[in-house]
Amino acid sequence: MHCTARMLCFPAILALLGGVAGAYPQDAVQNEASQSFTLWQLPNQAPAQMMSYVIQSKGGKLIVIDGGRDSDAGYLRCFLHERGGKVETWFITHPHDDHTGALARILFEPEGIDPGTICASLPDSDWMAKTGDTDGSYAALMDAIAKTQRDVKSLSLGEIMEIDGVVIQVLSVHNPEILKNAVNNSSVVLRFHDARKSVLFLADLGLEGGEKLLQSPLAEHLPSDYVQMAHHGQNGVGEAVYQKIKPRYCLWPTPLWLWDNNSGAGKGSGPWKTLEVREWMDRLGIQKHYVLFEGLQVIE
Repeated sequence: MHCTARMLCFPAILALLGGVAGAYPQDAVQNEASQSFTLWQLPNQAPAQMMSYVIQSKGGKLIVIDGGRDSDAGYLRCFLHERGGKVETWFITHPHDDHTGALARILFEPEGIDPGTICASLPDSDWMAKTGDTDGSYAALMDAIAKTQRDVKSLSLGEIMEIDGVVIQVLSVHNPEILKNAVNNSSVVLRFHDARKSVLFLADLGLEGGEKLLQSPLAEHLPSDYVQMAHHGQNGVGEAVYQKIKPRYCLWPTPLWLWDNNSGAGKGSGPWKTLEVREWMDRLGIQKHYVLFEGLQVIE
């Protein structure tokens, strides 16, 4: 498998070098002040939905959010290699294979990748048993963590972290009292920002988790420039959450069939709510959609 993202980091490299040769010192200072972190939405390597994001700070530090399925591990590994291979922090939003399969594979087969500090808000096995969520995703992730002797840093509600100028706020964690759509509703919600832009990751948060988030004192921190669409853009949080966020741009970890709600008989033939959610975004006046099926997406 070939990773074709190498040239996309060239503008970021120029920025880190202070611009073009011969620039005046004051120009370099202004350029540094205008820099921001770079965000990539990685494409899926199979037709299924997945979620994989990489952030690179202006100083070159790498942050991964989820990483996608087992089938996405090769592409992700290559992508990280081309940026040095050392991850500062790897965030897990929740233990479903379309989010954590690649990480589990890379833990077993790093091939030069240092996954860094793994951060999550993971439930215990007793709670998972209550949910009836038995697809094996949780067991596979926990097995990989245990057998590779990795520590997991437990995230706290309201926690604020800073990585090389990128501020990360933890706005939602494991919700043990919500047993409907339980694992998705225990998604970690993360807000990344600096002086230039803000990005909110809702992961797979559902209706109930979204309602709890809106009622939280932390809801005041929801407004963001970019929002990752909850549960791949359908059957996630309600419209009121997006109204609170007031995004200008949407990140859709959504394959084409799901984007069009197409179960095989054409647009609108499926049971998913993607078209309805797209109407919500139209009402909000979204300026641009970054959609998974369009390939590697970069935001600088």
